[in-house]
Amino acid sequence: MDKNRHVIVISEDALVYDDLETLRQLPSFGEIMEKGAMVKTVRSVYPTITYPCHTSMRTGVYCGRHGIVNNERADDLTLQKAPWEWFNDSVRVGDIFDAAKAAGLTTAAVFWPVTGRHPHVDYLIDEYWPQTPGQTTEECFAASGSGPEVIEKVIRPNRHLVDWKHRVHPHCDAFVHACACSMIRQFRPNLLMIHPANIDEYRHETGVFSPLVTHGLHEIDLWLGEILKALEDAGIREETDIFIVSDHGQMNITRSVALNALFAEKGLLTVDAGGRIADYTAVARSAGMSAQVYVRDPADTERVYRTLRQMAEDGLYGFTRVYTAGEARREEGLYGDFSFVLETDGYTSFSNACTRPLVRPADNSDYKLGRATHGYHPDKGPQPVLLACGPHIRPGVVLERRPIVDEAPTYARILGVDLPEAEGKAITEILK
Repeated sequence: MDKNRHVIVISEDALVYDDLETLRQLPSFGEIMEKGAMVKTVRSVYPTITYPCHTSMRTGVYCGRHGIVNNERADDLTLQKAPWEWFNDSVRVGDIFDAAKAAGLTTAAVFWPVTGRHPHVDYLIDEYWPQTPGQTTEECFAASGSGPEVIEKVIRPNRHLVDWKHRVHPHCDAFVHACACSMIRQFRPNLLMIHPANIDEYRHETGVFSPLVTHGLHEIDLWLGEILKALEDAGIREETDIFIVSDHGQMNITRSVALNALFAEKGLLTVDAGGRIADYTAVARSAGMSAQVYVRDPADTERVYRTLRQMAEDGLYGFTRVYTAGEARREEGLYGDFSFVLETDGYTSFSNACTRPLVRPADNSDYKLGRATHGYHPDKGPQPVLLACGPHIRPGVVLERRPIVDEAPTYARILGVDLPEAEGKAITEILK
């Protein structure tokens, strides 16, 4: 095992191929693109939302297999705001961190989703934030798996950068990158995976393409430059393969539809006097521009299917296709306890609200409801991209398209470790 190999993966949430025209003119991204290889478009997983995508990006398997099918947990389907999938114990398969650690390599992650309390990430800062009023930054990250050394050497020196009261960008991303740089200089991990979300937030706020998004591209170039400088300071720049990837694109939306309010009016669920779901035959859980429908009693599945098909044919309710559980599994590797998946008409997102109004305008209080969002079928909209540069990367190679589940096997190949459960394959065309 060559312990002098290093892989850094930076997942620029919602970065798309169309952004490269701007990025290639900037110093840090320009250097990576000039010296490296590229997959122009990466086919994401369904649904194209952050937590399912990032779990596939580190495991090399589709969502049904690893078990993260939504950002939100489905423990209590009556909740309009459910807890998110913060913790690694929900993931049903091994990942690249497990493989690297088993081979004796050191591992690190900063804000990579669904890594909370991961036993095989040596230096961990989960994507997590204070869950109760008054919880400090140190307490927050200790609860999600950061060890004392990371808290002392990485989090504490950089905690002034993050604003938990508002949790707005770019402050959070400044914290993420500063922590990543500290980890590189302090620990020189063999594998480091980082997840900034600046571009994603700006797109939710202003639409897919806007002056603010262009400004955000300049910001991420500056932060990439800081990562490159940290690698030089640590003396591992020449031994490091750098991957810049993204999880999904976004599409502009004009409205959101409250599916559960519609279900209530069609007799599929009941709402109590407080505006909460009291009982249901069927209930929808939003995944942005798609939704997963859970049927309580299997005997009602056919009746619910007929209702959903009629709603899709009517063309009024924001979805144009109803996937059965079998169709979603066969076509997209997506399966779970839900019975159906509803796919957007292309300009509608879905909320978890169960009361009127049925149709609402854009609302930036929730990622699902902003001016642009995601969650739709992975062949729609602007597409994510992969850039790679380093000692094991063949410069100048440009591939048209690969599935996102090929990413983790590629990192495994470079590190010389096995990822036996992966459904994807290493992108050998870009490797020396």
